[in-house]
Amino acid sequence: MAIRTKVVERPKLNFWQRIYLSEVLRGIAITSRHFWKNTFFHAMHAIGLFKGIQAAVTILYPEHRRDMAKRSRTRHRLTKRADGSARCVACMMCETVCPARCITIVAEEHPDPTIEKRPASFDIDLGKCVYCGFCVEACPEDAIRMDTQIIDTAAYSRKAMVLDIRELLNPNPLYSQVPPPAEKN
Repeated sequence: MAIRTKVVERPKLNFWQRIYLSEVLRGIAITSRHFWKNTFFHAMHAIGLFKGIQAAVTILYPEHRRDMAKRSRTRHRLTKRADGSARCVACMMCETVCPARCITIVAEEHPDPTIEKRPASFDIDLGKCVYCGFCVEACPEDAIRMDTQIIDTAAYSRKAMVLDIRELLNPNPLYSQVPPPAEKN
């Protein structure tokens, strides 16, 4: 069976398109139109006119946060059993399926004979994570989730981007592991 390919010719550009000046001016015109339209409607809203027409809205992050969907993939967390221990059985499924190789698990024997293993350490490097959610889908115990609604993952060092088992069991929305660097006088 022969594979048929279709060759598509690029359209020929005229002189003005080749020097890009007309395209740059067109981009400036579009941006200016949006700017002046929004400025006009915000000014009219301030004096009580044109309330039915909405202008663009800027979210003043981090003071005001946009509502997120419950299904959004946000920072990871480990679920707990009734006794407070991690539900993870260190099966390594999440570590195996992770395309970014950001999950590291070290297993140990569990003191309860009905549970085979538990994680001695469970680390996720948020600097490498692509938030694909494969780890959540692969987990047979529903031990890992991405539903914390925490989107702030900035840190002052690469080492601070690595979450250990303690932080994964107790996610802190204020994600300030490391204090900011001291200012030099």
